Amino acid sequence: MPTVVVVGAQWGDEGKGKITDYLAAEADTVVRYQGGNNAGHTVLVGDKEYRLHLVPSGIVHGKRCVIGNGVVVDPWAFLDERDTLGRKGLPVERIAVSDAAHLILPHHQALDAAEEQSRGAARLGTTLRGVGPAYRDKAARIGLRVGDLLRPDSLRRRLDQVLPEVDRMLAGHGLPPTAADQLLVRLEAAAARLRPHVVDTVRLINDAIDAGERVLFEGAQGTLLDIDLGTYPFVTSSHPTAGGACIGAGVGPSRIDQVLGVSKAYTTRVGDGPFPTELQGDLAERLRDRGREYGTTTGRPRRCGWLDTVVLRHAVLVNGLSGICITKLDTLSGLERIRVAVAYHLDGHRVEDLPHDPETLSRCQPIWEDVEGWGDELGELRDVAQLPRAAATYLARVEELAGVPVAMVSVGAERAQTIALRDAFGPSPRW
Repeated sequence: MPTVVVVGAQWGDEGKGKITDYLAAEADTVVRYQGGNNAGHTVLVGDKEYRLHLVPSGIVHGKRCVIGNGVVVDPWAFLDERDTLGRKGLPVERIAVSDAAHLILPHHQALDAAEEQSRGAARLGTTLRGVGPAYRDKAARIGLRVGDLLRPDSLRRRLDQVLPEVDRMLAGHGLPPTAADQLLVRLEAAAARLRPHVVDTVRLINDAIDAGERVLFEGAQGTLLDIDLGTYPFVTSSHPTAGGACIGAGVGPSRIDQVLGVSKAYTTRVGDGPFPTELQGDLAERLRDRGREYGTTTGRPRRCGWLDTVVLRHAVLVNGLSGICITKLDTLSGLERIRVAVAYHLDGHRVEDLPHDPETLSRCQPIWEDVEGWGDELGELRDVAQLPRAAATYLARVEELAGVPVAMVSVGAERAQTIALRDAFGPSPRW
């Protein structure tokens, strides 16, 4: 009964959607366990492109897809995404949504925008999708859940209980109060369309594991955006790390067999916050253009830099990674020299662990190691033995610095441009 968690090993946008899509071919059930529609995955299959925000990547393979209790769900965004996927011929009836997942409502988006604007130069770079305010209401116990939509008699009572506090927060930003009657009408209409998807996903997932199914857990964002283990406060509001899969899907940690971390062959970041290996100028633009480094959700250009193995080792540590999947290796083709940050200089000392404080991290200067580049394009390669010597050497060095084996290499955006070095659903808990 192999179970595999796929996590981002950097600041998100590592290519988790593509790796999950590749692994989903051998899975029975694919579970999204945290985040909201602030995340985005792009999956290319031939000449077809699928942009996913809430629905797990396994839908492209026709697998059972689960949106777990740890996700925050904008009901209208979900329905729009479901309808778009349905028009492309995908089996959207196989999507299950947890009745315990919390809802993102219009006031969450209004508060998200107002709060980000009020931060001024200290802004966090939020996507303004309402995710943070929704998680805040969840923690404050004034949130509404998907299951509330299925109980029309109590839905109005729940709104009456929570909206006074919501309106006080809105008033604090000079925003108008919630139009409760209009919101209720919209929610009732959404409930009718959501109802066929809503189930007890905790039972569904655990039953699937008990039945010997291959279950794949898919996170959004990345390790460095985890609210506890990331570069706080420049983080998301949930747990993209492997431990979040247990909480956000309702499974015990003893049921997880493998954890794969996804890392680009370089590093990117969206939004504000410290980024020690960030590049500027022509080289940054080259990586951005060749790697198509623009956000799936926002379209914002990503900040680009060399690979940071301090970050990568942190991801190995806090996730208990079994292996790493290196994406966008092809983006580095044509460079004579490639740099890797192996540690940091901080106040005259060598530092090999990631500082928790952003001010301290902002003072860190990378200690570089230069690796020979390669001129060959990699997109046509389908076996690791076909890689240019310099590319294979680069992967071997990354593997050595990270302390775990490379399990998979991506050499292009399409599904077929993926080279697997190990069986992710194999019996061993480590490679």
